[in-house]
Amino acid sequence: MRILIAGSSGFLGSRLVAHLTDEGHEMLRLVRREPRGPGEVRWNPSAGELDRAVLAGVDAVVNLAGAGVGDRRWTDAYKSLIRSSRVDTTSTLSRAVAALPATDRPRVLLNASAVGWYGDTGDERVEEDAPAGEGYLADVCRVWEAATGPAENAGVRVVRLRTGYPLHRDGGFIKPQLLPFKAGIGGRFGSGRQWVPWISLHDWLWAVSFLLDRDDLAGPVNLVGPAPVTNAEFTDVFAAQLHRPAILPIPAFGLRIVLGEFATEALSSARVLPGVLSGAGFEFRHRTLPEAMRAAFPEP
Repeated sequence: MRILIAGSSGFLGSRLVAHLTDEGHEMLRLVRREPRGPGEVRWNPSAGELDRAVLAGVDAVVNLAGAGVGDRRWTDAYKSLIRSSRVDTTSTLSRAVAALPATDRPRVLLNASAVGWYGDTGDERVEEDAPAGEGYLADVCRVWEAATGPAENAGVRVVRLRTGYPLHRDGGFIKPQLLPFKAGIGGRFGSGRQWVPWISLHDWLWAVSFLLDRDDLAGPVNLVGPAPVTNAEFTDVFAAQLHRPAILPIPAFGLRIVLGEFATEALSSARVLPGVLSGAGFEFRHRTLPEAMRAAFPEP
């Protein structure tokens, strides 16, 4: 395929470009700066600017763009950026796709979303048919997914990638916790009873490939492993992988002091299951957290 991707410089995006290139696909990368090579195309999603001619001959569009949710403390300004960086990019791409003649449109738009859609669901098992939850991230996911509407209404197959916590030592859920755990001061968050919807990086990449190829799959798809664990269980497996103790729980009030409003999301519970992927026959290589954790720390 000829694939146009937004958000290619991030942790997931850069690895997805390499993965899809290895599979033999031709990649075009949307960038906000001046292009530095023939595989880059400039756009300005904040202003809704994208040359529709760029989409001519493109088979698929993948949008992973968005400011990191946990990269900074949540000021009002940063919360606004989290939202706009997702909605503006999605809206710009979706409208550009819809504006093309039907014969020129990409066959599929894979657009990032997150398990934050479900909010705090406690111990309840949730799949893709569950409604949007409460809270800031659930609200962001609601408008983020809605921004794919123009492409979907134009007849393009739209897949909303509700990603959980991808596991790899170089980014995602693990990297921010490496230093305290290696220092022996890591521990569970709050009670540790909240559910963590993880997925190995390998399975995330191959799930995206699977969804690009499956013309019968559309709508929300949970990109999570088949066996979610509690935060306490995650902490134990993570500490064992690093051969360090994890005996210092981080109380909820401590998280709120350090993280501010984001602590509410960090303490929320989401027992999310990959209903669509499992039903479609996707084969997970890493079905358990210990397997995924070992894969997250490959041998040098």
